[in-house]
Amino acid sequence: MMNLKFLILVSFALVLFSCKKEKDPIVENTPTGYIQYGTPFANVPATEDVVMYEVNLRAFSTAGNLQGVISRLSEIKALGVNTIWLMPIYSEGVLNGVNSPYCVKNYKEVSTEYGNLEDLRQLTTLAHAQNMTVILDWVANHTSWDNPWITAHPEWYTKDGAGNIIKPAGTNWNDVADLNFSNADMRLEMIDAMKYWVLEANVDGFRCDYADGVPFDFWSQAITALKSIPNRSLVFLAEGIRNDHYTAGFDMTYGWNFYTATQNCGGGTATSGIFSTDVSEYSSVPAGKHKIRFTTNHDESAWNSSPMTLYNGKLGALAASVSTIFMRGVPLIYCGQEVGRTSLQPFFTKSPINWNANQDMLLAYKNMLQFYSSSNAARKGAFSTFAGSSDILCFQRTYGTEKVLIMLNARNSVVTYTIPPALQGTTWINAMDNSTMTFGATQSFTNYQYLILKNQ
Repeated sequence: MMNLKFLILVSFALVLFSCKKEKDPIVENTPTGYIQYGTPFANVPATEDVVMYEVNLRAFSTAGNLQGVISRLSEIKALGVNTIWLMPIYSEGVLNGVNSPYCVKNYKEVSTEYGNLEDLRQLTTLAHAQNMTVILDWVANHTSWDNPWITAHPEWYTKDGAGNIIKPAGTNWNDVADLNFSNADMRLEMIDAMKYWVLEANVDGFRCDYADGVPFDFWSQAITALKSIPNRSLVFLAEGIRNDHYTAGFDMTYGWNFYTATQNCGGGTATSGIFSTDVSEYSSVPAGKHKIRFTTNHDESAWNSSPMTLYNGKLGALAASVSTIFMRGVPLIYCGQEVGRTSLQPFFTKSPINWNANQDMLLAYKNMLQFYSSSNAARKGAFSTFAGSSDILCFQRTYGTEKVLIMLNARNSVVTYTIPPALQGTTWINAMDNSTMTFGATQSFTNYQYLILKNQ
């Protein structure tokens, strides 16, 4: 009888212990079992307020690692940036590899080339202390050929008729194996890996590589799961142009058409092409969502040309950036463009940026981005255009009583602009040097000259 009572008491104690464990806050808040490192960042910017900076770790410092980024966080902040995008930091595959950071061997491991988990944690902690978010580059479409998933779960990959795992269809990416998004288990493991970085490294979201190559329903599933993590506000950027990315939960997609229009304009086409492309791109963008706009990124600077080459030197590169920063959209700066790197900037190999080059250009970027960050009209004001010249880009942003007026000469020659009647006789403050100017009937612009003006 005593033995029976003892067993009942033991069983009751185990039930109580089990209930206590179910109510443990860590278990409730981290269904994966991961532990939240640090404090979730409370100041993740609204999409319309994002100023993004892409870091190529192999170029950013001589060491080419996370500590190299940590040592320059203050310089990134001084540029007017509030969101840092780190190119892939994961361990890379060797089998059939070309040393690409987009060839992921282990989704839950920092490559020793860049450091370790503690380095990433330090980076996010210090970035948050300077009021900047940190997002990781996520490669969902494919893995390396020596990723353990291939051996353990070959059914997680796309196969040809003979049962062989294949590279992504329609590409020349021989270093990677295509994932099969029809497999539910693979999806869950992928989402689990994304949660790992949000919780264990306290990152603030993801830029998702080749998003157009991944099914809508996976992105919807993944983003819904990530947004369900309590007390988190996360940033999601899709490298793609599919409109259903917004429906899936992405905040931003790429403004590739605007990038092309900017190049065309720099090559001599009428400035109206930029306006029409802006209207076209935003015609299907839901309220609260945005296009990301740029004059370069890691792909363009590695395989195409630098802005210094594309836009005919320092003045042309700065003028092109004015249009991508101040016309609707979220501005993206790729590391190195702010100091006018002229050579190609690879990301399969190390190629450190010379941070001492073109300090006048760096100052110009600081001035325009800091003003952009401080101005409600520049970031989210109502957009209106002024026609009348195929050479001068002229538009205005208005937010309440605040106005920002942009005038930009897209040509490598002097241009005389007939001032629109609505602007004749108006007085403005140059936001770059605080000088005052009043428009007459015409205004002469030197090669690639731009004016960033605010109302008095």
